Order: sequence, then C-alpha cells, then structure tokens
Amino acid sequence: MAENGAGSGTGVNAAAQAVMAVVLVGGLAAAAWVTRDSFDTKAADPKPAVCPADSEGRSEADETGARLCRALNRPDLPALLGTPHDMVRNASGKGGEFTRADGRKTVSPEAEVGLTAHSVKLSASTGELKVGDMAGLLGPSVERTTVLGHPAALYSDRTIALTFRLDGGKSTAGQGGIARRLLVAKGPGEAGGWFEVVVWRQDDRTPDDAALFRVAEQVLPAAPGWVAG
Repeated sequence: MAENGAGSGTGVNAAAQAVMAVVLVGGLAAAAWVTRDSFDTKAADPKPAVCPADSEGRSEADETGARLCRALNRPDLPALLGTPHDMVRNASGKGGEFTRADGRKTVSPEAEVGLTAHSVKLSASTGELKVGDMAGLLGPSVERTTVLGHPAALYSDRTIALTFRLDGGKSTAGQGGIARRLLVAKGPGEAGGWFEVVVWRQDDRTPDDAALFRVAEQVLPAAPGWVAG
C-alpha cells in the first residue's frame, strides 16, 4: 500500500506494523477502507471479494445496500478505474441511516469496494433536495454536468489518513488526498432522489475524472432505482 500524508507502517518490521486507513470525511457521507500491510510473499492468492447475498429478515435499506454493492463490484471495475491489474480487496453494502436535527431519520443505502490503489463508494438517497439544490449548497467549485442524460454535479472532498499502531504506539491522523464525488439524479429530471459515486486513492494522488465518469456510466444503470431516459 502506498504511503500517505499520515505516515505509513510499510517497510518496517512485523513488530511495528500499522493498519492504515484512508477515511473519507465531509461532504455528504463518510467511508473508510482499511488494509493491513502484508509482508508474506508466499500467501495464497486472495479470493474475489463477495457482496452480501439476499437474506430474509434483512431491512429494506440493508437489502438495497447489498444490491448497490453487487452493481458496483463488477469484474471490470479495475479497468474502468484505469488500473486493470488492481486487485479488489473487499466489498460491502449496508443501509446507512442518519438523524436530522429535527429528529427525522433519513436512510441512505451505500456500498463500497476497496481495491489496492482505489476505493469506490456508491450511495443512494431519496432526500428532498435535488441535485441542483445540492450543487448550490456545495459551493462555487461544483461543476454542473450530466451523466447518461441525467443532471449531475461534480466536486471534490478531502480525505484523512489515519495510522493505527499495532505495536502499542500512538495512533496518528493527518491530511489525506482528494476524493472526487459525482452526484447523479436517479431520473432524467431532478426529482426522485440521486446517487453519489465517489472515488479516492490510497495515496495522495487525485483520482482521474474520466475514470469516475466511466464507473458511473457503467454502474448506475444496474443500480436499484435508476430510471433510464
């Protein structure tokens, strides 16, 4: 795993290994991808990451999160990101929920796929705000655009790089790299909610916007709630 702004445990002995996390903060959501540095070159090839399967008793939000994961965890995801030899490390999907200041709860199912060099997140919202409203709230740097004919907004967010010491040392936090985020309306109009696709890297490099759009154009038509038009 490449070093980031918080400092890395890579290259030190096993007694001083660290678990590195690149945490996406700010904006509309938060996510983390964590991996443990590996020094075992003889380890067996990892199995492909698998999303949660359908399960009775799971909440509708969690089931939607699992479906988002299956839409995102495509065999060609590394190629869409421009790193065809990148390895998928993990995949997850869940029903995110947060409580507003007035006590109302909003459900925002989400999925995340972690690769060696990238992490990609896909979330869905039925929020009252439209993509245009969100673009106005996010500031002047937001770029209004379209994805497959749907209104969209492109903007950046900052990650935080965390180091968790496994040898008992003090954990540290520092500024990470840039995450690129793409809000896309679920339908050709702005009503009906939106999806968000986010890409960030495990180093300090800024993700490629062309790769972000490639992922969105291939993944979103398979996401639950997408309305073609």
